[in-house]
Amino acid sequence: MKVSTPGRICLFGEHQDYLGLPVIAAAISRRIQIEATTTTQPSFRLNLPDIGQSVDIPFDGTQLPYPETRDYFRSAVNVLLREGFTFSKGIEGEVHGNIPINSGTSSSSALLVTWLNVLTQLSDSPQQLPQEKLAELAYIAEVLEFGEPGGMMDHYSTAVGHVIYLESQPKIHLEKLNPALGTFVLGDSQEPKDTIGILKRVKFGMLDIVARLKAISPTFSLTDSEITEVVEFKDILSKDDYILLKGNIENRDILRDALTVLQNPAGLDHVRFGQLLTNHQTNLREAQRISTPKIDRMLDAALNAGALGGKINGSGGGGCMFVYAPNDPEKVAEAIEREGGKAYVITADAGTTVEA
Repeated sequence: MKVSTPGRICLFGEHQDYLGLPVIAAAISRRIQIEATTTTQPSFRLNLPDIGQSVDIPFDGTQLPYPETRDYFRSAVNVLLREGFTFSKGIEGEVHGNIPINSGTSSSSALLVTWLNVLTQLSDSPQQLPQEKLAELAYIAEVLEFGEPGGMMDHYSTAVGHVIYLESQPKIHLEKLNPALGTFVLGDSQEPKDTIGILKRVKFGMLDIVARLKAISPTFSLTDSEITEVVEFKDILSKDDYILLKGNIENRDILRDALTVLQNPAGLDHVRFGQLLTNHQTNLREAQRISTPKIDRMLDAALNAGALGGKINGSGGGGCMFVYAPNDPEKVAEAIEREGGKAYVITADAGTTVEA
């Protein structure tokens, strides 16, 4: 059997989901595929020729130990064992993909969702789980199992596919959007990301700000407080903290505007959609400070070549950016590559899929 799962771009709500705020994300037409079959050997064996590695996990039917953190191949098995799945046969397969790795496009989550989809269908009692259930299990296996700081966006956007609006608090609320989107161009800066360092500053810094403000003003809420209310905290917070707070509130409101644009029954306003992406990038660059000079140059070059808007993608400090380029995307891709990026023309794509 073959299963494939897309990567994703975060359209709106970057660095918001772990704060309990909504996100809008799109699965992209670059995917990871696993072709696998059952074997008589009591093990899970995967060949990963794209990165020159292999996985060989002996299995006796019980929970697997973690010889290292973030071992998602083992955590997926353990999570499914706790869900009641059993595996009396082994599984072997091969992994291929064309999602940029370690670049903020959710290659790891796509691989995990694909592996979970394979495991559930090659188990002793094969099941085709709903995409939303696979997303939930992937979140447990990647984030909760190892106490990671991430949110749910990656798992739901790659599993469900196309364009989604996701709320994670106070409970999970998922809407599948169907805007008539044109092409995007993804640009890999090929700069390494500093995910942990950025999360320490942007996530935990923001959580600390919220805790301090609630102690002063118990009614303060990232979800409900208006941007006009933020001004009263200007003299309480440091300059950097105030800018970060204001940027998060503005990004929350940009997402709300974008949701209206994407849900418009009269059709998508492509120019407005692109401008909102650029507005989001302004805050990510100046408030969250997660962009880089190279990514800024790539974005500027793409906009000058005809893209309607764009932003950095993922945790930042490197990795990928993308632009909305429904017209002449090849010209936009060339402009990105002249700035040293590696460009890919992409579209929104289906979620995790059994191909054979």
